Amino acid sequence: MLESIKKLRELTGAGMMDVKKALADAGNDEDKAIALLRERGIVKAAKKADREAKEGLVRFVVDGNKAAIVEVNSETDFVARNSDFQALVAELAQAALSAGTNDVEEFRSFTLPSGETVATTVAAAAGKIGENLVLNRVAFVEGSTVAGYVHSNGKIGVLVDLEGGNDTQAKDVALHVAAERPQFLSRDEVNSSDIEKEREILTNKALNEGKPQQIVEKIVEGQIGKFYSEKVLPEQNFVKDNSVTVGKYLGGATIKRFVRFEIGA
Repeated sequence: MLESIKKLRELTGAGMMDVKKALADAGNDEDKAIALLRERGIVKAAKKADREAKEGLVRFVVDGNKAAIVEVNSETDFVARNSDFQALVAELAQAALSAGTNDVEEFRSFTLPSGETVATTVAAAAGKIGENLVLNRVAFVEGSTVAGYVHSNGKIGVLVDLEGGNDTQAKDVALHVAAERPQFLSRDEVNSSDIEKEREILTNKALNEGKPQQIVEKIVEGQIGKFYSEKVLPEQNFVKDNSVTVGKYLGGATIKRFVRFEIGA
């Protein structure tokens, strides 16, 4: 059995689990197993696997206090607009909700209602559609008030978990995250050594520009504060009302987690 698996992997370029399943389904007949792999599009997909997939779609599903989001890449935007591809991404988003994982490799081995794994299903779709398709990322969120947002072109998707807030606030924050690309949920997430390095660079820059020593510290701290206001989500100016920060807009509500997927980023 192991020799057959090794042989078929070398002949087809298919993954071990796909080969093992094909052999089992074919009663260990190697020729029949290869035929099954071809029928399932896995051999054809393997030949495309080295082609870059930089386009694609992001989709999410929310069910009560749970949500999942996936990013699936294609080679061209033409395929990203293909109804079969869109149906695949929607199916995977729904499956991700059931799988409840943030690990893309774990999700690839998840079994769909069809009885096929996610990996096999994506490979078969690649064979049918004729492009390399890649399940790039998956995320699962469970919390208090969960909301999602996908930009109209399907290239940017966001999930937000809000504690102590309402659905409208959660959806507004999701839209904000899509537009403003925050990198951190709080200042504590920023690497302190990176901040110190940035402070040193800014200090030397100000001194080299001839700024008086007594005001250099204020200049530098102002620039560090600007960094936080641009990168830390609660400190960003709220996209729907620039007169307040996201934190002030939320009042007593707290953002527990956010996930942002962008095609190509």
